[in-house]
Amino acid sequence: MELTAKAFKYGDDINTDYIISGKYKFKSNDMEAMAVHAMEDLDPRYYEKVKPEGGFLVAGKNFGMGSSREQAPLVLIHSNTKAVLAKSFARIFFRNAINTGLPVVECDTDLIEDGDELAVDLQAGRVHNITKGTDIPFSPLPPVMEQLLADGGLVEHFKKHGGFNL
Repeated sequence: MELTAKAFKYGDDINTDYIISGKYKFKSNDMEAMAVHAMEDLDPRYYEKVKPEGGFLVAGKNFGMGSSREQAPLVLIHSNTKAVLAKSFARIFFRNAINTGLPVVECDTDLIEDGDELAVDLQAGRVHNITKGTDIPFSPLPPVMEQLLADGGLVEHFKKHGGFNL
């Protein structure tokens, strides 16, 4: 699966409250309504920049630290974030992202600038920076995680296959 979009770059240690502030997590279960608040404490315009054509959220190390609530990756999905690229992820965010259908790529993000056009090949393990003409390798996800993403997450996989069949 190859995804193409513009990079929206942020820093290290982005916690789940930066992804979706706690003040919204308990007010609604409507992910579309919550998505307008995605990343607003770091970038109040994130939703309006990403929603129309989609984008990659690019970060440094320790992305998604904090609570284990699945709202954070779901809000990113509903904001039209095509994938998150980071140097490292908090383990629970990484699994929640896969389980909800949000691709996550662990790679060196130092060579990616805000606004760069990227093509991410999840199966080949390659981020091609179209703007700069460079490639960044990464370890592809295991086949079971690729299948979950292809099916739209764990719940959709269960609906499609009647259980955890791979």
